[in-house]
Amino acid sequence: MSSSSPIPSAAATPASAAAATASIKNLPVNLFASVMGLAGLTSAWRGATHMFGASDAIANGIGVVTVLVFIAMAAGYLAKWSRFPQVVRAEFTHPVAGNFFGTVTIAVLLLSSVVAPWSVTAQQLLWTVGAIATLILSYIVVARVMQGQMAGNNVVPAWLIPGVASLDIAVTGATMPMAWAPQVNLIALAIGTIVAIVFFTMIFSRLVHGDPLPTAMIPSLMVMIAPFEVGFLAYTNVTHQVDMFSALLFWFGMFMTLVVGVRVFRPSVTFAPSWWGISFPLAALSNAALKYASVNGSTPLMILAGLILAFLTVAIAVLFVRTLHSLFSGKLLSA
Repeated sequence: MSSSSPIPSAAATPASAAAATASIKNLPVNLFASVMGLAGLTSAWRGATHMFGASDAIANGIGVVTVLVFIAMAAGYLAKWSRFPQVVRAEFTHPVAGNFFGTVTIAVLLLSSVVAPWSVTAQQLLWTVGAIATLILSYIVVARVMQGQMAGNNVVPAWLIPGVASLDIAVTGATMPMAWAPQVNLIALAIGTIVAIVFFTMIFSRLVHGDPLPTAMIPSLMVMIAPFEVGFLAYTNVTHQVDMFSALLFWFGMFMTLVVGVRVFRPSVTFAPSWWGISFPLAALSNAALKYASVNGSTPLMILAGLILAFLTVAIAVLFVRTLHSLFSGKLLSA
């Protein structure tokens, strides 16, 4: 007796269904956070070459990957912008998603540091473009918030990204030779510091008094440590010293890492592109720990810096592999 039951085909699998609906229209702007994380990892391994004697090839290899990922992301999002401008416009004007455009300008700023050993001209060009774009975005975001009528549930950790973006101007621009660069760094440090303080307070209040964050946004809690660790790097780069105030920033950032880390790193929080939101805050923490340890010369601090760098490296490697799998299976760009 022959069976008339249909034979399952590849076309019926979830992976093939996702691939069928994949479109550049669904490329999330927050995926630029991958460039931020990789650039931060590059800087951290460059710091490790001085502290631990690590090979330059590690940092240079990660740097090359960072540049390639940025090119791919820039090409992809420009294609999305040209084909679906209304979708990009809706993202930019959204009270939550709009903040993730800060990942684009931060990526450009951090890329200037990545290419610095290879081309001073490219470094200065990228930093100038990134600084201008970041200051414009900071103005837009703050002006938008001050219009009022903002729903409480829209006050989320992602709001900190534009503030942190301004701080990154000072992080990456402290060595710029242009006569106007020092004042731009001070302007950026002023804007980033105050915006980060105000937004951090608002977000903290929302987390205490408001509804719990949706599961998909749990990884963004790690952004709560960024103002302190990026602030440490920006402040020390501009002042050229690690003093008590910068130490307070570093240690409170460590404290916040422990507080939010137990909420983020849980099996119940499934993988999504938003997970890249953990990479840059951790990279900032790693770079800050390496710098703090190098100045203090304490063995426990050097061990701590090494452990943070190891955790950062493993975390980004896992995110990178999971993202590639999601891309080639069609899930990353599926509706």
